[in-house]
Amino acid sequence: MMERSNLYSSNEDSGFNTKNVILAYFRYWPWFLLSLVISLIISFIYLRYEPKVYRTSASVIIKEEEGAGSTSASDVSTFIDLGMLGGMGSNKIENEIGVLKSRRLMGSVFKSLNLSASIFLEGDVRDLEVYSNKPVEISILSYSEESIPKNLYRLVLRENSNIILTDLETNNVYRFEDGIVGDVAGMQVVFDIKRNFTKSFLVQFNNIESKAKKMSEALRVNQPTDAGSLLEISLLDYVPEKSEDIINELIFQYNREAIEDKNLVARNTRDFIDERLKIINEELDSVETNKEQFKEINSLTDIQAESQLFIENASVYRNQAIEVNTQLELVNNMINFLESSRKTSTLPANMSLEGDAISSQIEEYNKLIISRNRILSNSTNENPIIIKLDSQIDQMKKIVLESLERMRENLRISAKQLSEQNSSIRAEISNVPNKERIFREIVRQQNIKENLYLYLLQKREENSLSLAVKAPKAKIVDVAFTNKIPVSPNNNVIVFVACFFGFLVPFSIIYLKRQFNNSVINKTELVRLSNDIPILGELPKVNNKEADLIEENDRSVLAEAFRMLLTNLQYLLVEKIKNSDDGIITFVTSTVKGEGKTFVSFNLAMTMANTSKKVLIVGADLRNPQLQRYQRGAKQMLGLSDYLVNENLSLKEVVSSSELNNNLDFLP
Repeated sequence: MMERSNLYSSNEDSGFNTKNVILAYFRYWPWFLLSLVISLIISFIYLRYEPKVYRTSASVIIKEEEGAGSTSASDVSTFIDLGMLGGMGSNKIENEIGVLKSRRLMGSVFKSLNLSASIFLEGDVRDLEVYSNKPVEISILSYSEESIPKNLYRLVLRENSNIILTDLETNNVYRFEDGIVGDVAGMQVVFDIKRNFTKSFLVQFNNIESKAKKMSEALRVNQPTDAGSLLEISLLDYVPEKSEDIINELIFQYNREAIEDKNLVARNTRDFIDERLKIINEELDSVETNKEQFKEINSLTDIQAESQLFIENASVYRNQAIEVNTQLELVNNMINFLESSRKTSTLPANMSLEGDAISSQIEEYNKLIISRNRILSNSTNENPIIIKLDSQIDQMKKIVLESLERMRENLRISAKQLSEQNSSIRAEISNVPNKERIFREIVRQQNIKENLYLYLLQKREENSLSLAVKAPKAKIVDVAFTNKIPVSPNNNVIVFVACFFGFLVPFSIIYLKRQFNNSVINKTELVRLSNDIPILGELPKVNNKEADLIEENDRSVLAEAFRMLLTNLQYLLVEKIKNSDDGIITFVTSTVKGEGKTFVSFNLAMTMANTSKKVLIVGADLRNPQLQRYQRGAKQMLGLSDYLVNENLSLKEVVSSSELNNNLDFLP
């Protein structure tokens, strides 16, 4: 093959060319623009009608219980150090988070906010929930969770202020008057009109238990820092006002239950003090009656003046005996109460028993009882946490009993020692009449009962103050606040995705079309695929209404293209033209019908003929000859096939002169 030397040959690398790829796709820019516009319109419609989800959050600080961690010198601390009560209080924040996310607490919130029914403004595309500006307030007085209908109801208001409720599934119609109790599918419902309305609304009755479960699962309670007790409560919802009310009410209900838990110990202590006061009052009345009867029978007036000297010597021991007996009485009562109390009952607190260890142990025991009762309200006795707490309660109860037993034994020893000392004094005053000794015993019993009675009265007042004044457990740092920027849908992301698909869709279509196209599109692709075959020129496409045959002195684009083709062909064959006296044979062919063989051949021949060269055009297509289009009467002429089969024919007999140009001969 001859070396390639024309101006149209390309030395560029046949690999990937970014510029060519960009230009190949840029020609379809109207389709990219149309696709982008359609994608943006779809995204704007989606953003217009898609419900917006907002994030509402609040933050609280969980306060530490008073007195926590102050028992380092107590027996409880000793057991903790030994590992026998390990883990107590380590999951405090996790427990409080569990309480905040409980279905029970969320159910209390729904009932308090009267969220048993949801009202929606009926729209053409989507329905909007109405919360802060409800047309009516719906209250369900009696219902069962199983009987709540799942159907939607249409709510309209007539001119006579009658409310019409229509079941959209069964078409049942219910009529109500403002504030009158009515029946809807077995529920007792009251409608309270808040404002007049002309539009229709939709009503959905909610299953409180199911709704509270979904809302508690959607609620997020996070601890920003591991070291602190700050909690962040957040909720995602379509209605910001409802989310704010739910979070604020959740904190309120949590504080209310926490105060009730704190008051549980105080109420049990109050009941214990009232019971003991009743018993002590009866015993004190009995002692005073005995004292009065004793003085009347024995005609005693002023025994104190007769034994002043002995009283001064024995006053110290008597006071000690009174104090010890008082403590011993309290310890006995506490032991009896602890042995007979159930696992769910707390111990009386603030009894001022001697020794801080006993008080701290009782306080720790009460905390375990409260924690167990709270967790048990949302679980069963088989819960591992309940089992662990039961074990800790049993251990703590044993510790408290052992401490009380030790204290009682010490008090008994002290009482015995005081009794012995009093016996020695009585030996010294053996000359005092028996009446005086009996009277002293009565007075001593009276003093013990009076001191105990006054002590219990004081504790009852202190307990009443503790019961009346309780600070909330969760201190509000920030009330519920809704970020005005919606979480979903994200406008920037949606527009970005729309732009991405606006470019991707036409790009993918064009790419697939190019991948499955098996024809040559342009000269650049032909150069890349030609394998060093010279490319002589490019011809314009001729429309059906345009002339497809070159004329003499033709200055059309088609004529100029064929002149350039002829010039390049002469450059390609320049050596052969110089060295050959014969004519040059040019063979035009293709593999597919209709690709322009006849068109190229005839116009190339006409171009050569216009340069005063003698040209013979031979129609060698024996199956589908087309040269007759440019030569009248060609079908009746003898041609190439006749010459090949008939040896008697000469070339002059089958070659005809063309009527289009004097230099052009025609062999059909």
